[in-house]
Amino acid sequence: MKKVFYIIGITIVAISIIVISIGISLQPKNEANVAYHITLADLKLYNNGIFTDNFKIQRGTYQFSFVPNGDSPQNFSILLKGDLFSYNADFNLQGTIHNTGISSYYTWDYIGSKVIEVPQDQEIQIIINPHGNVLGSISVDLRKL
Repeated sequence: MKKVFYIIGITIVAISIIVISIGISLQPKNEANVAYHITLADLKLYNNGIFTDNFKIQRGTYQFSFVPNGDSPQNFSILLKGDLFSYNADFNLQGTIHNTGISSYYTWDYIGSKVIEVPQDQEIQIIINPHGNVLGSISVDLRKL
């Protein structure tokens, strides 16, 4: 009888490992599409309240995505500057309430112009200005579509 339980236990574990492996392999590989990522959560990243960095980007269409964390800035600006490319946008944090019938909760997103078109491969300077709110953290991703 113990042998049957042992075989059933091993079978359940093996099936679980196979299911988890298949699930992981089917998840989209979004990391490959990330052209730029920064999590602004440290005062040392800012110079006079503004974050600046340079990165290389390929020609194509890109979209910003943001993850607000804790006391994220209510609004911020992003400026991208390249040889033949310029982008400037303001983003404002907006909460959306969701009522489930037994509870309510908010989801948060930044509203603004998130899609950009880069005409050629080039080096880009990114400038993020949180308008004085450097204590709240935010993650910024620029993904190729």
